Amino acid sequence: MADIKPDLMILVDDAGGEWPMIGHAPWNGCNLADFVMPFFLFIVGTAIALALKKIPNRLIALRKVIHRTLKLLFWGLLLQGGYSHAPDELTYGVDMKKIRWCGILQRIALAYLVVALIEISSKSAQAKDLSPGWFSIFKLYFWHWLIGACVLVIYVAVIYGAYVPNWQFTAYSSDSADYGKLLSVHCGVRGKLDPPCNAAGYVDRKVLRINHMYHHPAWRRSKACTENSPYEGPLRADAPPWCHAPFEPEGIVSSISAILSTVIGVHFGHEHSDRLKHWVLMGLTLLILGLILHFTHAIPLNKQLYTLSYVCLTSGAAALVFSAFYILVDIWGIKYLFLPLEWIGMNAMLVYVMAAEGILAGFVNGWYYDDPHNNLVHWIQKHVFIGVWHSRKVGILLYVIFAEILFWAIVAGILHRFGIYWKL
Repeated sequence: MADIKPDLMILVDDAGGEWPMIGHAPWNGCNLADFVMPFFLFIVGTAIALALKKIPNRLIALRKVIHRTLKLLFWGLLLQGGYSHAPDELTYGVDMKKIRWCGILQRIALAYLVVALIEISSKSAQAKDLSPGWFSIFKLYFWHWLIGACVLVIYVAVIYGAYVPNWQFTAYSSDSADYGKLLSVHCGVRGKLDPPCNAAGYVDRKVLRINHMYHHPAWRRSKACTENSPYEGPLRADAPPWCHAPFEPEGIVSSISAILSTVIGVHFGHEHSDRLKHWVLMGLTLLILGLILHFTHAIPLNKQLYTLSYVCLTSGAAALVFSAFYILVDIWGIKYLFLPLEWIGMNAMLVYVMAAEGILAGFVNGWYYDDPHNNLVHWIQKHVFIGVWHSRKVGILLYVIFAEILFWAIVAGILHRFGIYWKL
């Protein structure tokens, strides 16, 4: 299942603008893109169990975990700290006044470090098979569940208990009529999960400072902010002030909750005789619980806040997808069909950096004729895909599938043939 994550990230990043059901939900809800991060974290947990099983020495394992965590943090800051690799916004250099401290790899680093330390410290307690009984999995992974419960308590205490006062910020969005103005957001509440007054945003503004947060949050596609919702578009003239504000989707509080996805995933890296039964049962339970919490309006599905319902739904879906791949590949032996995904999985970091983060596209688009839009990527999109299908939506989707995902599958396959891999 790890092999499909880079593919999904490319799809949602590059086709999500034309297909809103593929891109991130503006706030509450769960679209295809909202499954990518928890699937990543889930498989990180699985990989932790598989990797540490091969390292019996705890000191060596600890050294490897710390080393990998530092590398994840380094690449996270390098790729998302301030450089722009967008095809039409090629820039170089990082303004330290506005560097973004949080990001995808930084969140993975935190979850990886916490869960790996739990796994190392409790490895001796897991060196046995499951005993009979419905609750045996809780006994076997007692420390994982205990840390998971602590994480949940901390998250719930902050998100529902912290008082969020009124706050101000300077609008720095160049497409805003309020550019450079000092705007005020009125809150004075606690326990709210709306965009302007949630505790996650408050903690990030106090700790990270607002200049170091993500300046293009998904909530700008909400109906309150733009008439083009759920598509991107200019902000409404009567949009509330918070529509102009930054928000960190990989912030501190939500990253604490995200550890739960990795805690759940680590169970799927351990082998025992009843693993498939427990995997499917856990997956269905989590999936149903997440849906119940959302549709009863108890806790909405929200990727930006990484709510409990979101953890349950996405982890349950990841568990069922993982189980399906286990059945297809390990039990039924259908392997050749998934070889392209396996190749990409073997070089996931390369595909993530070069494709999902737009490094290759940025490099190619840096060579243009007269105008930045006169480059090879735009020419292929316009004449090979959009022009043939006479539809921008269909053309962009097919471009992403064939010119990006299939292309990188072939590249990864060639690199695999020569034994070349980029691993952290």
